[in-house]
Amino acid sequence: MWPIRSPGQPALRQEYQQTQAAIRTPEQVVKVYKICPAPAWREAEREGVYRGSAEDARDGFIHLSAASQVAETARKHFFAQRALFLIEIDGDALGDALRWERSRNEQLFPHLYGELDLGAVISVQSLNMRSDSCHDIPELAP
Repeated sequence: MWPIRSPGQPALRQEYQQTQAAIRTPEQVVKVYKICPAPAWREAEREGVYRGSAEDARDGFIHLSAASQVAETARKHFFAQRALFLIEIDGDALGDALRWERSRNEQLFPHLYGELDLGAVISVQSLNMRSDSCHDIPELAP
C-alpha cells in the first residue's frame, strides 16, 4: 500500500491501510480501470507515475471507470483507436485521492485527484480493436 498523507496521524493511517491490505483477499480489492494509449503508459512506466491525459489535466483529475463502465468508456472516448492498454488499479491503494462522483448518465465514476503511483497498478492488458473498430473488453472484476 502507498502511504496516505493526512493531517494528524499519517503513520497510524498508513499502518491501518497496510493491515487492511494484508487481510483482504483478491476478491475484496476494489478495482478501478483506466484506458490509456500505449505511448502515454510507456512514459508513465519510465517515470514511475501516471499524470493523466490532456483531458484529465483539463478536468483536474484522472478519469477512471468501474468494471461495468469500461466498455462504454472505450466506445465513447476511444472508438477506433489502436495501441491502447487497460490498466487495472487497486482502488483502495489510492486512499482519499479516489472519489466517486456523478458523471455520464448520473452514474458514479471513480476520479483520482492526483497522480497514479504505479504501485497501485494490479495489471496492464492490451485492448485489441475488432474489425468494427470497437475493442474487445476482457471480463473484469468489480
